[in-house]
Amino acid sequence: MKQFYVALGLTLALGVPGAAAAPSIRAGEWTSYVEAFVSDEGRVIDTANNNISHSESQGYGLLLSVLADDRPTFERIWSFTQTELLVRDDGLAAWRWDPASTPHITDINNATDGDMLIAYGLALAGKAWSVPDFTDRARTMTETIGRSLLVEIDGMPAILPGTEGFVDRPAGDGPVFNPSYWIFETMPVFAGLDPGTDWPAIGETGIEIVRRARVTKTGLPPDWARLNDDGAVLPAADFPPEFGYNGIRVPLYLMRAGAKVALLDPFREHADSEGLQRVDVQTGAVLEQLGEPGYRAVGAAMECVARGTAMPEELRVMSATSYYAATLQLLTLDFLRREHPACVGEPAP
Repeated sequence: MKQFYVALGLTLALGVPGAAAAPSIRAGEWTSYVEAFVSDEGRVIDTANNNISHSESQGYGLLLSVLADDRPTFERIWSFTQTELLVRDDGLAAWRWDPASTPHITDINNATDGDMLIAYGLALAGKAWSVPDFTDRARTMTETIGRSLLVEIDGMPAILPGTEGFVDRPAGDGPVFNPSYWIFETMPVFAGLDPGTDWPAIGETGIEIVRRARVTKTGLPPDWARLNDDGAVLPAADFPPEFGYNGIRVPLYLMRAGAKVALLDPFREHADSEGLQRVDVQTGAVLEQLGEPGYRAVGAAMECVARGTAMPEELRVMSATSYYAATLQLLTLDFLRREHPACVGEPAP
């Protein structure tokens, strides 16, 4: 398994701390995150999106709780997730929960990245805290994803963003996929849980999408994409042709899985000291400078991994600005503290 990923360009250096290891997320910053974004009942709140919650936020909350070695908060988030989101007949999560609506579930469709994050958080929790039930629930979700949310594109297995709306489309441009749904570090974990699905090949597809996107004007994959008849990565119809808030996770996921530095080059070209950029992939126009500390941290991490440039001191502690930016910053800091401690001014372990 590991040899396959090394050939793919991933070293899979991820080593998640268990209860006996020093948490890679600091107590103070984790307390700030929980106070800002996690309700008493365990709802992880997207503060920049009308305070809704979704399967993605719940999944990130589970993952971060393990990295912070905080089982009580994990249990809180998991309780809300089970009760409020895991209401579909197939065992996957309804993706959107709105406190201002009755009923609170406003879209019963799933979001596969959220399901993957939930399953991943459960799998890591099961291992870290020796809880077989968490592992069993992770296995069930992983098997469901593998059986019902994969589709073939150009002969490769790809992740569908959800069960509905991404294959048989009025525009005739399906299947549509989202490159940021390739959470590369999950692939070996899922392969262990679900050997009946070729998770290594799925990981290879994600890398191939990044590689094929490099020949476009910007070199960036669009957030919502399709392949044309020649296998080129193009924006999907009826979606903005942009690399944006979805795509900014892609270089972080590549780094966390130990990607070869060359795969980061297009993303580095669209990041500077002011932050990452939201870009029109067809024209190259910069649509927005994403300057919150969490987004800047991803760009700074790329520079340190690629060139050894230390992360600015003001980015070395999480800033609770918005849920999404703070989440990406914690995942970036977790990665650097474990794999590149010099980037954040810390001694090697």
